[in-house]
Amino acid sequence: MSIDSVSHAESTPEKDQPFEALGLKKEEYDEIRRLLGRRPTSGELAMYSVMWSEHCSYKSSKVHLRQFGQKVTEEMRAHLMVGMGENAGVVDIGEGWAVTFKIESHNHPSFVEPFQGAATGVGGIVRDIISMGARPVAVMDALRFGALDHPDTKRVAPGVVSGISFYGNCLGLPNIGGETWFDPIYQNNPLVNALAVGVLRHEDLHLASAQGAGNKVVLFGARTGGDGIGGASILASETFDEGGPTKRPSVQVGDPFAEKVLIECCLELFHNGVVEGIQDLGAAGISCATSELAANGNSGMEVTLDHVLLRDDTLTAEEILMSESQERMMAIVRPDKLDEFLAITEKWDVETSVLGEVTDTGRLIIHWQGETIVDVDPKTVAIDSPVYERPYHRPSWLDSVQADTVRDKPRAESAEELRDHVAQVLASSNLANPEWITNQYDRYVMGNTALSYPDDAGMIRVDEESGLGVALATDANGRYSYLDPYLGAQLALSEAYRNVAATGADPRAVSDCLNFGSPEDPEVMWQFAEAVRGLADACLELGIPVTGGNVSLYNQTGTTPIHPTPVVAVMGVIDTVERRLPSGWQDDGENLYLLGSTKAELDGSAWAQVIHDHLGGMPPQPHLGAEKALAGLMVAAARDGLVTSAHDVSTGGLIQTLVEGVLRRGVGARVWLSEVMETHDIDITEALFSESVARMVVSVAREDDVKFRGLCEGRGVPVARIGVTDASAKGLDVADQFSFTLEELDALHRGTLPRVLGPVVGYSA
Repeated sequence: MSIDSVSHAESTPEKDQPFEALGLKKEEYDEIRRLLGRRPTSGELAMYSVMWSEHCSYKSSKVHLRQFGQKVTEEMRAHLMVGMGENAGVVDIGEGWAVTFKIESHNHPSFVEPFQGAATGVGGIVRDIISMGARPVAVMDALRFGALDHPDTKRVAPGVVSGISFYGNCLGLPNIGGETWFDPIYQNNPLVNALAVGVLRHEDLHLASAQGAGNKVVLFGARTGGDGIGGASILASETFDEGGPTKRPSVQVGDPFAEKVLIECCLELFHNGVVEGIQDLGAAGISCATSELAANGNSGMEVTLDHVLLRDDTLTAEEILMSESQERMMAIVRPDKLDEFLAITEKWDVETSVLGEVTDTGRLIIHWQGETIVDVDPKTVAIDSPVYERPYHRPSWLDSVQADTVRDKPRAESAEELRDHVAQVLASSNLANPEWITNQYDRYVMGNTALSYPDDAGMIRVDEESGLGVALATDANGRYSYLDPYLGAQLALSEAYRNVAATGADPRAVSDCLNFGSPEDPEVMWQFAEAVRGLADACLELGIPVTGGNVSLYNQTGTTPIHPTPVVAVMGVIDTVERRLPSGWQDDGENLYLLGSTKAELDGSAWAQVIHDHLGGMPPQPHLGAEKALAGLMVAAARDGLVTSAHDVSTGGLIQTLVEGVLRRGVGARVWLSEVMETHDIDITEALFSESVARMVVSVAREDDVKFRGLCEGRGVPVARIGVTDASAKGLDVADQFSFTLEELDALHRGTLPRVLGPVVGYSA
């Protein structure tokens, strides 16, 4: 008879174990031995290695992330039903409805295998939404790739986009927006951040908790295979330097059709009240689900891995524990509800196995082939993981970078040269039309999409009877955060907040995905700490809470980290989607107004990058009070029907907003900027390309002019009439400067991505 693994571990304390190969530090391994009072079994070592990884434990970021829970008011909590710590945040949106949404990263797998890495990123975030008791209703993505013309970008970008579109389209979920950036700094470290949103009635809320001794632990969904083993511990803890590929685990393989069935199965299980607690299986697989469910429920659990249904019978117990096979869920079911649970999973042809039961021992005990291979306190695995206060300091190079302003760089000396600058900026990779990407996504499936690309935010109708809806936007600017991470994080929030407000929705809550380099680099750690501080301070000032999110570290090649890239997602609520505001005008003879103040803020701008290949100085100064006032104005203007379109001013400046407004419906515009230049003491380059915040361009029917201007005055929002919509203009005419025909604008704006990445056939708007 074989010796019990736990007993063997107790009797062989001297045995060498490969903890470093699993991503654990020596001091972490020593702490595990201290907690157990012995050396760990190989199963326990596997479990701790994945659960104590950066990806699962947030060991380097916890001390900073606590600010999101500390810098809140009772008013901010008013609509929050579930906050940080669960699979996804849940927000009350009224009428008995709630929305759950979250954004997470799948960066490193998407570099190794772009298609499957991105596809399973979508699948994983959707399962987080399911686990809250919600029906997923939409997805979004925030992408960062290397230089557009780099050969490897042509491998990574098409693969990532194809993976996202394949998985989302097969699930029947509309992809309603996001953003894409190309920059050499992301060349070997693409960022693939996926967001999902779901809706539920208040009474359908479920949490990831195992309680009630004797309740059954049930694994259901796809079978467990060898894909993704070690993903959480190694991909979240190693850089892709030389020799790194030998440590790369296999990337998970997704099956969206299996997940679609799993969604419907879960919703019926919830509807019939046969689930006490539920957890999706993503990073760390069974290790995560069992330990987190038991720890969250202040209970114990005893399970047998022999009951796990396998795709590969050669898997070891440790591999079964660590496998990150997709489309799997774990439920806690009362014994008297088990037959009903199994009947529902059988109806949906979802394979199911009962692994064990909840106990009151406070221990997580796992058996395999008659042996006890794990006997731990689940809290030490899932909750009481290491917390590092890593050293950090302001980068020594930052002073010189911030002093290197673009202010003194040459500007256009003639109208012809200015027109050329506009053309270059419009055709640049980050401002060109991204339909090469978005046309591969189905934006309208399910029939509830009210807005999607190219509008400022995506919008979904939640209730068909009342028209209640939600709008979502994701934003980040790594260039800003490189210049000042505190301000950069606030600017990301400002832009997402403003994009939601531009649709007429009231911003209500935040999720974030914080992408940074190695936390073991004190300068990177300083960037992270400053970004979190900036985001927490800004959320407090705007009065909207962070409901959850994700941290992705070690995004660097060798000693070169990516730009700090805090991606911020904002969700807003609109009483009826019938009052939504599109981003472009469609009627002739309407007045165009620029809301907000324009300043000489060109550092970090698209103009600085494209025209001068420059990154230095200070980013635009956030004005959160002005953002809040502007958002309140837009909610009121949409409600009262005073505005026919709205488009924020951000990357690329006013000229980008105007061009996109013209191209949205093919209706031209005549624009004059002399009043703006005189009022704000700026030149024409600054008027066109400044990226000052809290600004928006709106179109207003002439009969509503007086009411609209009165609304602006009453709310203290600066307003300037800068033009009129003019179908006869056949394009964009900027008085005394230049003009472009619709055909010229379309060629500049649409040609860049297809010229490099090739033609694509997809879902057209």
